[in-house]
Amino acid sequence: MPPPIDHACLHLHVLPDTFFVSKFQPNETVPRSIFNLLVKDSRFLSLTRTPEETSIVGQWHDEIPSGFQGDAVWRCIKLQGPMEFSLVGVLAQLATPLKEAKIGIFVVSTWNTDYLLVNEGDLELAVKTLKADRWTFASTVM
Repeated sequence: MPPPIDHACLHLHVLPDTFFVSKFQPNETVPRSIFNLLVKDSRFLSLTRTPEETSIVGQWHDEIPSGFQGDAVWRCIKLQGPMEFSLVGVLAQLATPLKEAKIGIFVVSTWNTDYLLVNEGDLELAVKTLKADRWTFASTVM
């Protein structure tokens, strides 16, 4: 059974800022300035390290090192959250219409919710596609 997409925790928000997605090799040093942002800034920043890579996803702003600016071509659609772990299939149901519209996605999940990033040029089509699939947008900043 698909998740109840009309539930308030599953309402969508288009966040107003541009986001960056960067990849480092597993042995490559992540810039100290990125770590500094973790302690002094409350904007979105996600750092994931695996044996194969280090991925950094963040909300673009002036204190991000300029080397990341070329990767700042993403926009973010956030699920309202918080979601209970008993809700299954949410991401699959959200991704399916975007797949059919040939819109690539990059997803970051947290304890409370999911953040779905699309290329800036695909944002308008992504919102239109999800609305046609009966998803509710609580806020849309294009």
